[in-house]
Amino acid sequence: MALTKSNITFSIVIYNNDVLTLNCAINSLLNSDSLYKLFLIDNSPNDELKIFANDSRIEYIHNPSNPGFGAGHNIAISKAIEMNSEYHFIVNPDIYFEGDVIIPMVDYMKNDLSIGMMMPRILNKDLTIQNLPKLLPSPFSILRRKLKKTTLAYEKFINKYELRDIPINTIYNAPVLSGCFTLLNLDAIKKVGMYDDSFFMYFEDWDLSRRVHQQYKTIYFPNVSVVHEYDSGANKSFKLFKIYILSAIKYFNKWGWIFDRERKNINKKALSQFS
Repeated sequence: MALTKSNITFSIVIYNNDVLTLNCAINSLLNSDSLYKLFLIDNSPNDELKIFANDSRIEYIHNPSNPGFGAGHNIAISKAIEMNSEYHFIVNPDIYFEGDVIIPMVDYMKNDLSIGMMMPRILNKDLTIQNLPKLLPSPFSILRRKLKKTTLAYEKFINKYELRDIPINTIYNAPVLSGCFTLLNLDAIKKVGMYDDSFFMYFEDWDLSRRVHQQYKTIYFPNVSVVHEYDSGANKSFKLFKIYILSAIKYFNKWGWIFDRERKNINKKALSQFS
């Protein structure tokens, strides 16, 4: 089936964002010939960022109750499904890229109906790689990664957990994909559900990855790349760190803490791709 613009929609959830950074993200999408509709979900207290609704392809929705990242994107996903979109991109407001990123990802997904979710290679501003595809986390792996005690044992752990030893151009099925730039197969989302909006922020993308991965492939696709101005807010703000901890508790209450046989089996299967 030939792709049309009506097949591809996008959403960005914003909250008092830096105007210059947000402008780069929006322009990256508007410069793509494949964009049909960009939903700009504004969770800010005021609608000052409505100034970006200056293109017919942008639908601005002010949502000052601020229900969270996943809940904001769910508004856009629901609208995308209503307009019969087939492919929907989740985009962070600190993402930018040049060239054709969209069509290569959609074409790859379109040619394999078993794919439910994809992410490209994610780069820092200096073009080094962000190690975002992961195995399913245990509480121990979350704690150990936060402490970042550099030892040979830690290096062995982080290389395995973040799949760092995989050749950089390998396309593979990763149990956890980051939500900073994600392509969703909306047929898969209709089946497994949207974001769990009980997560205000953090872990909602890992939760969705896991649910999609149970029934579909969740693919890391390094053939194309985007730049992510990662801020690591939970490491700098006590308020955000508290939200991070509460979301982690919610995640492990949902999926299991120490005893999670499915996590063990999924991670074992993921690693078997490379043996």
